[in-house]
Amino acid sequence: MGAGWSTEEERQPLLGPGLGPAPGTVWRSREAAAAAAAASGVPAAVPGPGRVYGRRWLVLLLFSLLGFAQGLVWNTWGPIQNSARQAYGFSSWDIALLVLWGPIGFLPCFAFMWLLDKRGLRVTVLLTSFLMVLGTGLRCIPVSDLMLKRRLIHGGQLLNGLAGPTVMNAAPFLSTTWFSADERATATAIASMLSYLGGACAFLVGPLVVPAPNGTSPLLTSETSRTHIKDLIETVLYAEFGVVCLLFSATLAYFPPRPPLPPSVAAASQRLSYRRSFCRLLSNMRFLMIALAYAIPLGVFAGWSGVLDLILTPVHVSQVDAGWIGFWSIVGGCVVGIAMARFADFIRGMLKLILLLLFSGATLSSTWFTLTCLNSITHLPLTTVTLYASCILLGVFLNSSIPIFFELFVETVYPVPEGITCGVVTFLSNMFMGVLLFFLTFYHTELSWFNWCLPGSCLLSLLLILCFRESYDRLYLDVVVSV
Repeated sequence: MGAGWSTEEERQPLLGPGLGPAPGTVWRSREAAAAAAAASGVPAAVPGPGRVYGRRWLVLLLFSLLGFAQGLVWNTWGPIQNSARQAYGFSSWDIALLVLWGPIGFLPCFAFMWLLDKRGLRVTVLLTSFLMVLGTGLRCIPVSDLMLKRRLIHGGQLLNGLAGPTVMNAAPFLSTTWFSADERATATAIASMLSYLGGACAFLVGPLVVPAPNGTSPLLTSETSRTHIKDLIETVLYAEFGVVCLLFSATLAYFPPRPPLPPSVAAASQRLSYRRSFCRLLSNMRFLMIALAYAIPLGVFAGWSGVLDLILTPVHVSQVDAGWIGFWSIVGGCVVGIAMARFADFIRGMLKLILLLLFSGATLSSTWFTLTCLNSITHLPLTTVTLYASCILLGVFLNSSIPIFFELFVETVYPVPEGITCGVVTFLSNMFMGVLLFFLTFYHTELSWFNWCLPGSCLLSLLLILCFRESYDRLYLDVVVSV
């Protein structure tokens, strides 16, 4: 199964001194890289690793399904918040806190980054899946006391939130460990997007299985209606628990930490230590610039999506319609994100241009949505079609940028390990989401300020990306040294 740790000899770099990339180098093709290598005196035929294994797709599938389940569990309550209020007596504070446990779970993010760096992918993924089993199991404990039941649900959401750092950070680490240079962006996109797809399916599964309070039969008494809704919610909780247990069993049976031979030169090269990595990240102004460009709009959008039903209630959008809007916005982003990543694998060195196009569209679509919600002032038509179109476009543009950002982060700060790099930026993103949700708990009666955060954050990110100077140090190393 490949469960052993790497030896000290295996951790030594396979590259000799002077064979690394020139920092800050930007190139567009293999031919250009080969010409740069010849001009700089780097040998054009340095032997290096480059074998990929078919099992890499099974590893990617298991990790992606784990991320899918974590996103599904995290977003269980937002789409059915009206039903949860009646079944369990949740308040607005409870609903917001159930979503807030996701970013709170990122507080020990640096411990998971250390574990990934020191112990590898298998141990980290097993711990993550075990936390998810505990969290989903805690929510299913049958108790009649509603106060105790609410506490168990909150505890379960917190444990599931603790699994977030791995499923959201480790995708670039997995793609570098198992995939060749011309498949890395695609693998990163699949592994990172499935977590968001799980959150999208919660928008679909919850409202379709659990009826809204005003959708129950008028012939039923109030107590019977509450019991009926509570039973359906618990059916969803048991189903999620079963899925998570199945994934944990599959991961325990087979999830190797690494392939027998590395797939690329970059995968075999030595990385910076845990402490030196943080020093490098905090002193790199280009990284801090692009990290903020990612963290601010994605954090705002994640918090906004988590309470989408609450936001759309004042404009008379039903729980089911809000669920479909959230579902298609995230699904569209996942599909386009994977397609964009595949395009980036073919046309290398274009990550900044792709991000500029995506955030231009995100700024326009978020502005459209915000102005539509203010139709009493702007007189723009407020219809289901306009809400669907603006939300779906916003989700497509923002969610599809995530794997592109991840690849750009790693290229910018190489040789900092991928897990540490992405851990820092997702920690920042979740902190922004947590702050917004915290304010939402106190100002939930007036949500127009939350809508204005969307176009403002997208525009700020667009300006930061425009000023960013891109470089492709890791990819340059792979192409030049292995030519």
